[in-house]
Amino acid sequence: MSLADSRPRPDGPVRGRPRSEAVERAIVEGVMKLLEEGVPLAELSIERVARTAGVGKATIYRRWSGKEELFVDVVRAAEPPDPELPGTCLRDDLVVLLESLRRRGLMSRSSAILHNVYAQMKSAPRIWAAYHASVIAPRRAVGLEVLRRGQANGELRADVDLELANDMFVGPMLVRSVMRPDADLPEGLAEQIVDAVLAGLRPVSSTVSPH
Repeated sequence: MSLADSRPRPDGPVRGRPRSEAVERAIVEGVMKLLEEGVPLAELSIERVARTAGVGKATIYRRWSGKEELFVDVVRAAEPPDPELPGTCLRDDLVVLLESLRRRGLMSRSSAILHNVYAQMKSAPRIWAAYHASVIAPRRAVGLEVLRRGQANGELRADVDLELANDMFVGPMLVRSVMRPDADLPEGLAEQIVDAVLAGLRPVSSTVSPH
């Protein structure tokens, strides 16, 4: 996945020079090189990134408003791409979303750099806020839309609080991925979580047993 593909494209005409994927890739790889060398996020200035990537500061500022936006794109480029939903039914979509979360959890465990960057982002309010706004919030919105469609289709009870339901699906995977680094993230975990939670949220049959 190229960085250009991961960033939203403007609706109107693009002013200035056309975006060069090769230049963006060099900048992202420059940031990753510095992180691999152990440079903390707090010490990664635009000037230092430009020098490492072999570009001018103006080249970076033409593409990103500041280092917060740049760092978010670096993390997004390192993460697995967000999945395409099958749209066949509520269960299938939820399984795909949770499987993507499981794979991100596995990647953060296997990549010391990603694990370190996540930890540093959480201690850097501006960077974490940018990541939350451009990555976490849109992912949560997708999950809520899946649940909303499921409720409209009768796959979820009408009285279910969708915000709470979303937390019930995502929560177990996040607990294992983030709060319990010793816990397994095996294949099939997404299906197991979805089926367990759906069993309590599906509409109850209105058929009343005769006395």
